[in-house]
Amino acid sequence: MTYSEKMLAALSNGQLETANKHYAWALRKDDDDTLYSLAEELYGLGFLKQATRIYKKLLAKYPDEDSLRTSLADIAIDEDDTDLALDYLHQVKPDSPAYVQALLVEADLYQTQELFEVSEQKLVEAYRIDPDEPIVEFALAEFYFLIRNYSKAIRFYLDLIKQGQLEISKVNLVERLGVSYAESGHFEQAVGYLEQIKPAKLTPDSQFELGFTYLQLDEPRKAIDVLNKLREQDSQYASIYPYLAEAQEKLNQLDKALMTLQEGLAVDQYNEQLYLQTARIALKLDDQDLAEKYLREGLSIDPENLTTVLELSNLLVQQERYQDNVALLDQYLQSNEFDPQFYWNLAVSNAHLDHFKAARDNYLAAYPFFEHNEDFLKPAIYFFREAGMVDETVAALRNYLAIEPDDGAMVAMLEDFEDQGY
Repeated sequence: MTYSEKMLAALSNGQLETANKHYAWALRKDDDDTLYSLAEELYGLGFLKQATRIYKKLLAKYPDEDSLRTSLADIAIDEDDTDLALDYLHQVKPDSPAYVQALLVEADLYQTQELFEVSEQKLVEAYRIDPDEPIVEFALAEFYFLIRNYSKAIRFYLDLIKQGQLEISKVNLVERLGVSYAESGHFEQAVGYLEQIKPAKLTPDSQFELGFTYLQLDEPRKAIDVLNKLREQDSQYASIYPYLAEAQEKLNQLDKALMTLQEGLAVDQYNEQLYLQTARIALKLDDQDLAEKYLREGLSIDPENLTTVLELSNLLVQQERYQDNVALLDQYLQSNEFDPQFYWNLAVSNAHLDHFKAARDNYLAAYPFFEHNEDFLKPAIYFFREAGMVDETVAALRNYLAIEPDDGAMVAMLEDFEDQGY
């Protein structure tokens, strides 16, 4: 048994002191091939200093072995020593057999720095040099997967699978391909690949993608089955809850959907979208007090979420709490992203509160956005008429009757105005 083998055996038994002694003897006694294999093992186990010492020893003896430089660069990257890593990599010239590997390592370095354009350039150059190397294709696929450019990732994963490459570096390529299809909206293709993987071998992310995909394919029962199993395995997987609730809602399991969302809020209590979704389910269950509670809690987390503001405003108008609605919306009047529906809701509220000027201003502000909406036009017509705004009344009547030509009362009102010369 070589000293390298003795060292690795000692490490596996947790005998660090013995392992260090065998390591020292290995440096002196073992042949170079054995030492190189030991360095690879030590690097994989996280013993970076020991691996570095062997690589440097071998590099001093074999200065033309650029693969040693790429290994040393890998370790430098792991140790956040960017300058040292680049120094090693730039010593590897384009005519070197290790040049493609150096490009891959350099691409990895730039990825850690989030310099994705530079990283892509290095990977594309490696692919241009050696397009038939699976590791290069895999690196490109993983890069595009990382930056969420799934259409490009699909191309490389699919090509690797066609070559018979189903797993590289412990990454299941079928799973990656299925997730890529799902994330790019190709749900039929996604489910075809994800269903090939045995449930026990699906990662949590892939289980989620499968459940999500079933939901997009309008198969809520299958989505519930997959997402419930994932929830049992990992209740802290926050992304489960909105989609599980959506699947339950599709089956009209509203009580279950509400409980699911409440569980989700216990896991992810700062997700304003969950509060909004929970409020909507509460409204479907005709629990307006609960809906208002969740809407206000959502606004306390993100006061600028205008969708939540609008949902709360609509609820207040429905409940005829006009003063509360005005108090809510007035603070958003100056917002650059003010929703036109706010004008409509303020117009209705101020009209009921006999705040004539505010109602008038808001009806006029809302009018360009809703001039072809019969639900808006009808109350606006009555308000304009009562306010003596004849031109606005006639214009609104004509727009309304273009949509509802059989409304006799509105036809008669318009004829009266026309008889007066308007």
